[in-house]
Amino acid sequence: MGRKAHREPVDAPELREAARGWGTTVLRVADTARLAGLETEPADLLAAFPRAVSIAVRLSDPMLDAIVDRPTPLYSSHYTRVNAVLDDIAVRVTNLLQSGGAQALPIPASQILDSERWTSYLSHKAVAIAAGVGWQGKSLLVVSPDHGPRLRLTTVLTDAPLRPDAPLKNRCGRCTKCRDACPAGAIRGANTTTHFSTRDEALDFAKCVTQVRDVFGGLPHVAGLLCGVCVSVCPWGRG
Repeated sequence: MGRKAHREPVDAPELREAARGWGTTVLRVADTARLAGLETEPADLLAAFPRAVSIAVRLSDPMLDAIVDRPTPLYSSHYTRVNAVLDDIAVRVTNLLQSGGAQALPIPASQILDSERWTSYLSHKAVAIAAGVGWQGKSLLVVSPDHGPRLRLTTVLTDAPLRPDAPLKNRCGRCTKCRDACPAGAIRGANTTTHFSTRDEALDFAKCVTQVRDVFGGLPHVAGLLCGVCVSVCPWGRG
């Protein structure tokens, strides 16, 4: 699987099987050429890595189904724990890739570097879309055909010559359930065949931030900047 052992693109059954054993729900590979123009920190983050491994873990269905118009304390705790699981899986995937002779860099599942713009090292959602984990929904979330938006994501960058997966066609169609349910009225209801060029095309970001920071941020036993309503109501992955 490593650089020294293979020069041609290779499939990664060992990697996928190992990741499933560590708790991964979906693992797919993106060609980072598809991420050209993506804002990263640092700016040359992707330069040494032609592949990005997108790792997804499904959230608890009963946890999400209990969300009506605000995040719950259980969801807050679960969200934090799943992020920790993702970070653990990313380290394990990194070690497996490096044991095969490749270079690999795990990116934290949830670490905000710019608290004004809410950006990090790179967008896990952009990587997941390029890898075909799902398409970009009207809520800006990644919507999987099997799991809907009920996934948390992380990324491992690597120079291992893994065969990349293909992106998926957007299947949101005319559905507006996330827009209609958004407690902040932030989701515009726009659609995209691939991905939005800016998040403002899909979302009034200021409204979303105000809702999760100033309204939901004061809820008892809810830590972090959370909502979950658009995740809960999406027909994809529900039931």
